[in-house]
Amino acid sequence: MRVNICGVGIDQYSFNQVVEIIIHHVLSSSQPEYVVTPNAHHVIMLQKDAEFQKIYRDAFLSVPDGVPLLWAAKFLDTPLSDRVNGTDLFENLCAIAAEKDLKVFFLGGRPGAAEKVKETLQARHPALKVVGTCCPPYGFESQPDELEQINSKIRAAAPHILFVGLGAPKQEKWTYANYQELGVPISVSIGVSFELVADMVKRAPVLMQKMGLEWLFRLLVEPRRLWQRYIIGNPHFIWLVLKQRVGLHKVN
Repeated sequence: MRVNICGVGIDQYSFNQVVEIIIHHVLSSSQPEYVVTPNAHHVIMLQKDAEFQKIYRDAFLSVPDGVPLLWAAKFLDTPLSDRVNGTDLFENLCAIAAEKDLKVFFLGGRPGAAEKVKETLQARHPALKVVGTCCPPYGFESQPDELEQINSKIRAAAPHILFVGLGAPKQEKWTYANYQELGVPISVSIGVSFELVADMVKRAPVLMQKMGLEWLFRLLVEPRRLWQRYIIGNPHFIWLVLKQRVGLHKVN
């Protein structure tokens, strides 16, 4: 069952349940599926993007990346079980992949991020099989030759899990357009996680994460890039939740 937050369906599973479901699918099925990790910013973008809405509806799992979604769900009297942070999910799945001899592929991130996070995670988990990394050029998704080259590389590597860090909604739209053709059991959209795990972008202290203030830390670290998302976006998200609470917001 999914909780509806401003038109976005969010699964009620705990973090550990999400990990178990993903690993079970990888080990037991060849059917390609994908996982999305919505946060408040995604909820706002989805309001006027029908394609993005469909991608979320069709996802194998839709898990709450941001603490504000947990607050919103509680306020709407439909509480969620747990936060399933995309970066934590990425690290946890890679640790289990090393234990179970599963292959992973890293697509996206800023230049050098995928290679650096490969080094970081293999230092922690020497058995981790990273069968490929790729930092595609800007606009690759609309360049047929470039797209086919990347897809061929992923197909040849045959990973069990594909981690996609292209930023929303590009990562979700690219995954949706290609996951069936690629045939990877699970593709997971993880935003800026490569940079965070590789320590190319500083992550908020654990206390700020637990308090739901990770957005504030990111704003302080990258104000020019993120000011509009948070200074304008956060009040917009609150307004959408309030409208849903009083019955003025039409949910999908």
